[in-house]
Amino acid sequence: MRRGHWLLLLTLLLLGSGWLWLRPGTRAKFTNLPPTASGEWVAFGDSLTQGYGANEGGDYPNQLAKHLRVKIRNLGVSGNTTADGLARLDQAVQLQPRVVLLCLGGNDALRGVPAETTFANLGTLIDRFHQAGSFVVLLGVRSVGLTDKNAKRFEQLAKSKRVLLVPNILDGILFTPSLMADQIHPNDLGYAKISERLEATLVPLMQNL
Repeated sequence: MRRGHWLLLLTLLLLGSGWLWLRPGTRAKFTNLPPTASGEWVAFGDSLTQGYGANEGGDYPNQLAKHLRVKIRNLGVSGNTTADGLARLDQAVQLQPRVVLLCLGGNDALRGVPAETTFANLGTLIDRFHQAGSFVVLLGVRSVGLTDKNAKRFEQLAKSKRVLLVPNILDGILFTPSLMADQIHPNDLGYAKISERLEATLVPLMQNL
């Protein structure tokens, strides 16, 4: 086979294998891909990040770290709102995290914080992490009520800030008794589902993270 044919075949195989992220245009879709910060990964959030309801080691950052073979520092604090996140942001930024898994907003909804305030705070958090050179992964959180009023807002925020969005992180977990420790928090199996969703999203980017 001629050299040109080999090159064409290789290109088709790479495209078919999902290696589209290697294209410059795909990298440009996200801010700080690859990241310029050199620290370890950080999971920054509330009880869903801390792992409330799980056994020791059953939280999603710990499970994800094992699967991706990276070190992830868990900076989840139960009960935190986006305002609480802003109050301790400097602590996280000082770590110069290469990747930030950002999951906040659920407690804002439970406490009746206006959505405009919640998403403005999330935008500020993202901006600060971007300034530190971090690649941000935004974990979507469903709003309270029969319909998810947060979904569009998370999409718009992710697009405007050029971050990777994993929408409605509790989709398929919430209201499934075998995956929940209580009405709000997953158990080990539920956190494993979150880890699996994140892993599937992040694996195609790992070479650049």
